[in-house]
Amino acid sequence: MPRKDGKEVKGHKKMPAQAAAQVPVGPVSRDKSGSVTIAIHAKPGSKQNAITDVTAEAVGVAIAAPPTEGEANAELCRYLSKVLEVRKSDVVLEKGAKSREKIVKISAAITPETVLAKLREVSGS
Repeated sequence: MPRKDGKEVKGHKKMPAQAAAQVPVGPVSRDKSGSVTIAIHAKPGSKQNAITDVTAEAVGVAIAAPPTEGEANAELCRYLSKVLEVRKSDVVLEKGAKSREKIVKISAAITPETVLAKLREVSGS
């Protein structure tokens, strides 16, 4: 951060323009490889699959599968591929296989803005 005299303040660095473009806006962002990532808060064992909410931290997803033997994770990927209209093989669980907080990676040619718009449309918010 520059001071009034134009010199840099110690400990503060300018953010490169390229890095500024990759700052996540809400739960959807782009990773280093160019794939879209989504922060998910999973709610397994629900009656039906649904996007429950889209907050600044994560996308709430109710999963109609029990959280045993990876069934809920597989169902989450299937459901997101349907909602985002991409192939099932393009949706991969990146992190959080045994946690409710997950990171899902979308390797299809889709923008974070499009993903967020589709998730919000389905959630009704």
